[in-house]
Amino acid sequence: MTNHTAPEELNPFEIAKQQFDLAAEYLKLEDSMRDVLRHAKRQLIVSIPVKMDSGHVEVFEGYRVQHNIARGPAKGGIRYHPQVTLDEVKALASWMTWKCATVGIPYGGGKGGVVCDPKSLSIGELERLTRRYAFEIAPIIGPDRDIPAPDVYTNEQTMAWIMDTISMVRGHTELAVVTGKPLSLGGSYGRAEATARGGLYVAREACRVKGVDLKGARVAIHGFGNAGSNFAKLATGDGARIIAICDSRCGVYAENGINVEAALRHKDETGSLLGFANAEEIPCEQVLETECDILVPSALENSITLKNVERVKTKIIVELANGPTTPGADLALADRGIFLLPDILANAGGVTVSYYEWVQNQYSFFWTEKQVNDSLEQTMRTAFRSVHEKSGLHNTDMRTGAYILAVERVAEATRMRGIFP
Repeated sequence: MTNHTAPEELNPFEIAKQQFDLAAEYLKLEDSMRDVLRHAKRQLIVSIPVKMDSGHVEVFEGYRVQHNIARGPAKGGIRYHPQVTLDEVKALASWMTWKCATVGIPYGGGKGGVVCDPKSLSIGELERLTRRYAFEIAPIIGPDRDIPAPDVYTNEQTMAWIMDTISMVRGHTELAVVTGKPLSLGGSYGRAEATARGGLYVAREACRVKGVDLKGARVAIHGFGNAGSNFAKLATGDGARIIAICDSRCGVYAENGINVEAALRHKDETGSLLGFANAEEIPCEQVLETECDILVPSALENSITLKNVERVKTKIIVELANGPTTPGADLALADRGIFLLPDILANAGGVTVSYYEWVQNQYSFFWTEKQVNDSLEQTMRTAFRSVHEKSGLHNTDMRTGAYILAVERVAEATRMRGIFP
């Protein structure tokens, strides 16, 4: 059984390195290759002076990290959050490297973040913050270098501002510099739902493996942002019953099922799930401990830890968030036979459709929503099978299987390219 007494590592970048190290052991990677793949290639820290609505200037700190570009340009979101740290962004960038390799798209990993509370900023302040941040990271981003996308508390409007800022700096419209844009500015059909849809495609595969019928399955979703709410809608379409959801303020529970559209309307109208009718109000963390068939962590890192893992009661976990489960909790879940779909597989639908958007922008030739979703389904199902086969081959869990697959692919690309000069 897992040792639950030792203090647990919660630094996201240290966790990311632990996950990599485990795969490197299975692959018997040489020390020099491990050193190359463990380190971020480039880390940029910028100061972002913003004129606030009151007239005073406030300075924010921002980051852009490029972890690895052996298989193609860096790719990764930008998050706005009060708790953003450089180590968190480094971890997220490394997870993007492995995620892109897991699903076989030709990108490396990047990530960005700004330390701010977006909920306390006006639209004007957010725009000025975004444009100045885009200007500061402009020297290292571009369609062939590093392509940002939305993440926590950023959206298609944020991407439109970044695209416009970079276009002004470069003197021509640069559609492919970011993905997750509005359709009117070169965005792709299917992008808004892509993370959730990709998660549903692999959840279907997991249900087949575990003998769970998705129709009638009880689903708990921790985090009701873009990914979590879209997963709720899509899973309901498959006949699943959403019994618990939460946002950053509160959770709600209904054994007979939550009306997802009504919950979304309530959140749009009031700003949170507080006061939602026809459901019992529960603490956010209790959603993770709700007895269910499928648990979907879709909030932030370190949601499932050694402190609460023994209270998790589910058959399948679909990690729509990045890094929601700590390594110690991973072991405890595996001990109990809980089938976990790791973040670098389960939430890769977003970056996959971002890749499709980038391709469409490069060619100025756009796909239908059906083409996008069909391609995504094929990519996700192929990736699931590859990870499942790899985990079976090495007699290990799905996360380690995904890392073995991804690290092997990136190491091979690095080996073939060699070291310059």
